Amino acid sequence: MLSMIDPTTLALASLIIFCGALTQSLIGFGLAIVASPLLYIVDPELVPAPVIIMGFSISLLTLFRERGALEFNGLQYALLGRIPGGFIGAGLLIYAPQPVLGLAISGIVAAAVILSLLKFNIAVNRKSLFGAGVISGVFGNIAAIGGPPLAILLAGKDARQFRAALSAFFIFSSMIALVILAITGLLSIKHLWLSLLLLPSVILGYVVAGRLIGHVDKDKTRKATLILCSICASLLAVKSLMELG
Repeated sequence: MLSMIDPTTLALASLIIFCGALTQSLIGFGLAIVASPLLYIVDPELVPAPVIIMGFSISLLTLFRERGALEFNGLQYALLGRIPGGFIGAGLLIYAPQPVLGLAISGIVAAAVILSLLKFNIAVNRKSLFGAGVISGVFGNIAAIGGPPLAILLAGKDARQFRAALSAFFIFSSMIALVILAITGLLSIKHLWLSLLLLPSVILGYVVAGRLIGHVDKDKTRKATLILCSICASLLAVKSLMELG
């Protein structure tokens, strides 16, 4: 397994995944927003499949912890939207050159940051959930970043309900995304082995977050995450532009 990835790359990727898992466990989303742009710089093979698998793992752990607060009302419409959105995202992955994908990922992160900062008052209904699911599918299959569209819709829930609802959505949407990647030939055995190597970092991030919940300010953590994501997206954009040039 270790021959599939350079030890230095594995160490960097593990640290990045740990930070992403810690963030998502604390505020309900963030693993992919933190990890995807940095991992794409470290090794493009790590995005999107391994990040999606890591997102599935941390969501499973978070939902187990917050299962008492879960309300699944309407999330099935968002999951339906993930299917066409996922195929659109997979198509872009197949046909776009690597520097263009890098720019796309940095653009998605920037969009996620902007959307997270803006205050929207959107009615939560079948249409809005399906639309959020489509956007989530496109973002998710390009960059493994499928959380922000749904996070905006569910922003009115309390912290535990928010984390539980997003975790449930991530679990099922990750499975949809991986099936689409497999159908389109974008999921390989190598991706599964890389994910297995990174799994301990997810578990460690979850355990550390469990000790911090209730002792950290959610809003400050969220703001710090968005600042970090903006820096990561900028670095990836510069790298991709230099490759295009």
